[in-house]
Formats: sequence, C-alpha cells, structure tokens
Amino acid sequence: MKRIKRNYVNQPIVKKDAASLLSGHPVYTDDLASSNCLIVKLLRSPHAFARIQKIDKTKAMLVPGIEAIFTYEDVPKKRFTLAGQTFPEPSPYDRLILDEWVRFVGDPVAIVAGKDEECVKKAMKLIKIDYEVLEPILDFEQSLDNPILIHPEENYVGHEGQGTDAKRNLCASMIHEEGDVEQALKECDYVIDETYHTKAVNQAMMEPFATFTSMDIYGRVKITSSTQIPFHVRRIVAHALNISKSKVRVVKPRIGGGFGAKQTAVCEIYPAFVTFMTKKPAKLVYTREECFICGSPRHEMEMHVRLGADKNGKIKAIAIHTLSNTGAYGEHGPTTVGLSGTKSISMYTGLSAFKFSYDVVYTNVMSAGAYRGYGATQGIFALESAVNELAHKMNMDPVRIREMNMVHEGDKLTNYYGESTNACALDRCVERIKEMIGWEEKYPYRVVGPNKVRAVGMAMSMQGSCISNIDVGSAQLRLNDDGFYTLLLGCSDMGTGCDTILSQMAADCLGCDMDQIVVRGVDTDQSPYDSGSYASSTTYVTGTAVVKACEKMKERILDAGSSVLGCPREEMEFDGQRVFWAKEEEKGLTLADLVTSLQAGADDVLAAQASHHSPVSPPPFMAGAAEVEIDLETGKVTPIDYVACVDCGTVVNTNLARVQTEGGLVQGIGMALYEDINYTEKGRLKNRNFMQYKIPTRLDMGQIRVDFESSYEPTGPFGAKSIGEVVINTPGPAIADAVYNGCGVRVRTLPITAEKVFMGMMEQNNGK
Repeated sequence: MKRIKRNYVNQPIVKKDAASLLSGHPVYTDDLASSNCLIVKLLRSPHAFARIQKIDKTKAMLVPGIEAIFTYEDVPKKRFTLAGQTFPEPSPYDRLILDEWVRFVGDPVAIVAGKDEECVKKAMKLIKIDYEVLEPILDFEQSLDNPILIHPEENYVGHEGQGTDAKRNLCASMIHEEGDVEQALKECDYVIDETYHTKAVNQAMMEPFATFTSMDIYGRVKITSSTQIPFHVRRIVAHALNISKSKVRVVKPRIGGGFGAKQTAVCEIYPAFVTFMTKKPAKLVYTREECFICGSPRHEMEMHVRLGADKNGKIKAIAIHTLSNTGAYGEHGPTTVGLSGTKSISMYTGLSAFKFSYDVVYTNVMSAGAYRGYGATQGIFALESAVNELAHKMNMDPVRIREMNMVHEGDKLTNYYGESTNACALDRCVERIKEMIGWEEKYPYRVVGPNKVRAVGMAMSMQGSCISNIDVGSAQLRLNDDGFYTLLLGCSDMGTGCDTILSQMAADCLGCDMDQIVVRGVDTDQSPYDSGSYASSTTYVTGTAVVKACEKMKERILDAGSSVLGCPREEMEFDGQRVFWAKEEEKGLTLADLVTSLQAGADDVLAAQASHHSPVSPPPFMAGAAEVEIDLETGKVTPIDYVACVDCGTVVNTNLARVQTEGGLVQGIGMALYEDINYTEKGRLKNRNFMQYKIPTRLDMGQIRVDFESSYEPTGPFGAKSIGEVVINTPGPAIADAVYNGCGVRVRTLPITAEKVFMGMMEQNNGK
C-alpha cells in the first residue's frame, strides 16, 4: 500500500465541538433534561457522625406536588463503592444508597422527589429526624486504631490484598521496598528527614454534578449524566439497585469539566433510584454548595520523606511513608495513595535502596476521590521539596542535583512496576526551563524594591499513560454511504478534546479529511466498552484502539473492493479516497461508490472494531520553574512567571496540548498558594462557595509559558504518551522552593499563605 501523508496529527486542529460550545447550544446534562422531570434533592446530615434513631416523613409527604420520599428503610441493604474503577474494584464496599449511620456533615439521609423545587424544599424542612450524635474523628492523624469506629457495620466488604481493616479505621495499607534503606541512609553523607502535608482541594469544575433519568419503552433505567465513567456508572447503579446491568443504560453528553471529580458516581444513584421506584423521569443537579460539601475532592496526605545522598550529590536512598485521609468512605482510597510513591521515587535512578509504605484512614469528613494527578501531585510535592532541601543543604544548585540523578531514556524506573523508559526527554525539559526562566541570572533571588524580592524555584514530575494491564480502550468504525465514517467511542470527552484528537488519528490512518469522521459520544447501548476517561489513558490507550480499528477498516475496504471489482486481493490498493487495482489504477471505486454497491444485494457491512490494553504505562515527564515576588513586610507571595516544558511523546494536537498544560499549571498554582478545604471543630466545611474557596483568576496566576520536548514512544499511537495529569504536579514544590530562596522560609504544608511566610520570617528574626 502507498504511504499515506499525515495531515492532522501534530497540528493545531480546532476542537470538533468548539462552535456548538461557543454558541451556547444545549449540550450539557441539565440542558437536555425533559421538562417533566421530578426534581430530586437530598436532605443531608447536620452532624459529622451520628446514628439515625427515627425518621418521620408524614408531614412532608402531605406537601402538594411531592411524589416520593425515601429513607434508609426503603433502600437495598447491598453495599457498594462509588469509585469508577475497572472491576473488580480495589475500593471497599462501604456505602449504602442511604444508611442509618451518617459519617460526615452532608451525608444524605433522605431522597425527596417532587414536581418542582419549591415543594421539594418545603418538604425537606418538614422531615423530622432523631439522631444519636456520636463523637467524630476529624483529624486523620488520630484515626488509626482509634476506639471510635467509623465503619462498625457487619456487612462491610474489604477486598483482598489492600490491607483493609475497618476495625482499625484502615481503608488500605502497604509496604514495598528494595534493598536495605536503613543501612543505605546510614551510609549517606547528607540526609533529609522531613514531613510534608498537602490539604484537600476541590476540583471546582464549572458544570456541577448533574444527572437525569427516565424509564425507556423496554422498562430499563436510562441515565443521562455528566460523567467520566459511563460504563462504570452502569455497573455501580445496577449493583446498588440490585438489578441486572442489562436494565441500565448510560448516556454521556458534553461535560463541563471533571478533573477527576466525575470519576466517582457522586449523584447518579439517587435520581436513578427515584425513577426505578416511581417509573417517572427525575433530575438531580447539585448546587455549587453541594459540589463543595459532598463532592469528591483530592485526598489530604501527610508524607514523611527520608532522603540520602553521598558527598558528591548522588542520591542513594529514598524512603516515603504516606498517611492518606480517605474521609467517610473508601472510594479511590487504596488506589490514589500508591501514586504518591510510584510517580515520585521513579524519577530518580541509581538508588541503592528505597522504601515506600502507606496507610489510608477513615475520618468523619467528606469522602475524597480522584483529582488530576491522583496522588502523584501530593507525593511529588513532598519528594521534590525534599530534593530541593537536599540541594540547599549541600550548597548545590537544585538543577545540578537533578541532572546528576534524574532518569534518562533506557533507564529502569526505580519504583514503577519493573518498567523502563522507551522515550524520555526529561533532561532536555530541565535544560529548556533553565533557558526559559533565565535561571543562571535569577537564581536564587533578586532584590526588586525596598521590601520586595523576586526568587525562582524548580521541580520535575512524571505520571503514567494508563493503568497498565487494566485500562481498556475501544473504538468502532463504520463506513457509510457517501464515503464518510462514524467513529463510536466509549471514552468521555470532558472538555479535553479527546473526540478531536482521536478523529485526527483516524483521519490520518484512513487518509481522509477530518470532516469525513463523525464522532458519536458515549452510549453504553451503542458504544464499545471503555474503562473511562481517567488515569491519563485516552490518547494512549483509546488512541491505539482507534489506530487498530482503522487498520482493520482498511483491510475490509480492500476485501470489498477486490470482491466488487473482481480483482486479486493482493493487488488492491487504497489511497484514502479510492480503492483500485494496482496494475490498472483507472479500475477502481470511490468510497461512496463502493458503499453504494454493497447496499444493493450484498451480504456485508463495512465496519471494524478494536480494543486495546497495554502491559506498560509509559510515563510522560515535565520540568517547571516558578518566579515569584515576595513582600518582605507582609509575606505575600505573587506569581510572576511560570515556565514549563513537557515530554508527552508526539504532541497530537499542539493547541490542545498547550491549553491542557496551561490549565494544569493554573490548578497547581491554586493548590500551592490559594486553595484549602477547612472544617469547623464540628466537621462543617467552612469554604462552601467561590467567595470562600479561592481559586486563581487570570489576575492571580502571573505569566504562564509552555514548551514541548518531543520524544517518540514506540508503544503509543503515532509515538504519543499522555499529557492530562503530569502538568499539574510541579507548581507546588517549585513555588515552595522559590519562596525559600527569596526569604529563607520553608513551607512544608500547602497552601503557602502570606501568614505562613510572615510568621516564618518572624521566627527567623526572633519575633522582630
């Protein structure tokens, strides 16, 4: 076959849905809900830990327009997890739809459904509940082996191999080590022994959690939801309702942002249960306050890091112990924490020994879940901060110590499932950010005013491109009359542009225009199975499935052309527009003519499907450097410039890769400087709206500049790796070190607030 010219991959292609989104077309879940939906709302617990003694809904049911009110007495007693992960889930089954035990302020205690919001709100006020209020555990450092048990239920289900022990408030536990780390640390000339703390932060996506449900004509529950995990939602809802998966259909429209929050089935079960019980359509859209108080935020983690190096700066040993706060329930608890060690330690090569251990504990706060970076963000903040501290202790440039110790192409990754790097441009990324930020001229700081300095700091990060041997991506192609293709996908475009990226790949594989590729969003009745859009897997895993499906489609086209034209199969060629006999090119058919000929009296339909999973998860790499201004009178830290250079293999879409990187950096800057979930002494979330929960605006992020150093990953489609998550990980440690370089204050607990910096400077100056 002739070589097909690449026209779309590695180009700045505009997103396929850009025009509809910009013009305000109704594309999101709430836009599409039918007008006759029952309005569903959840009555929530005012207590952090309590047991319901009595619920009286008699008066509430008398409110005109109320259709149904459900309590823990009305739901199945079958436990499940809301985590959207490939079956069998590692997360414990510790939830019921509604439970007599409430485990955080905001835990649902009743589902109320009525004809409009007014009657539902009125009914909620009339439900009378008697609670036995219990003492909660709000500090995750006090949870392990506490006599207060957060999950005392007898039907709690933990899964083997996770170290789960509900009677110790332990959701998961593990130790992994190679070599004698204690002996290796003793032999080191320099040792850092510090503890780092990252607080919970909220994804703050613009579209709230939203679902509407109905019964189809076959008596099945149809769920339309803003979700990253349609196939997992089908399984979770079926399990919770104790019905067959064949009785559930899930459709995903456009998603207005997820960032991992919608990898948990936060709200789908409640309207689905209402529809299942009443046979009427129902809709639940979380308020912004509900998104804050009962969403699925990043795990709070505390990491004890011990790091040792010889006198030349060669790192010899790393030990990390992570304590993770899963909150009231364990979804994502056993899985998130592992990345705090695998994605941090593995950036450094040539170690004599390492040790990574963790404990994940329950507390009486909102359950934590997935957030972009998925545990790697926390671990990289800790280890990269420790490496920066080591560099300062040795009076060595932080860039230089990384150049001596970072992983290179071909190296075995230290704590990464035995994998080695096929493609790694981390060294070039570090060199590039030095140039971009002007490191040699600006390090460590410059005086820019009577009480102001500007300082720089840097960090590295890595992530993965899927969950190896687990994640599955699928694609199905159909060739239609007039010669255009339908591409059916099971992955969820949540604003990332994966529909566009996968169409670029398909168009280049098939040698056609992108306009000839029509993408269909996820419908579990029609789409091929896909694990979902998480773990940075879509471009790498589903992209490979698309390439495979295209190769199969080309073979089908050649087979059909041979049959219709009566020419030898081995002599047929396809150039993307025509299928023809190589010996006589005039003897051929356009795709439109080929399909037309097959539609009359033929026994074949031109379709191809492929699935893909990968035994490896090639990591993307990144280096980032921050320049901040510090007010020495107030401690205020102002971002001035952030530069980043990313190795994501082949960049598939240069526009989308750039905005992915910029968006991730802004979220990382927010976590480093502004965002902080806080609770009262009774477990009530303090910051429950955008007035109280501060995320960076365009005025708060400074200048952001992005570049790429491409490598070629042989196991990825067109040489691509992932980019979605690696980009969020460097701002925390880079900004923390910039602050230290500017004023000598080392902040080990995020966020880095003016108060912390000011008090640190006061301590240095003996309170003066």
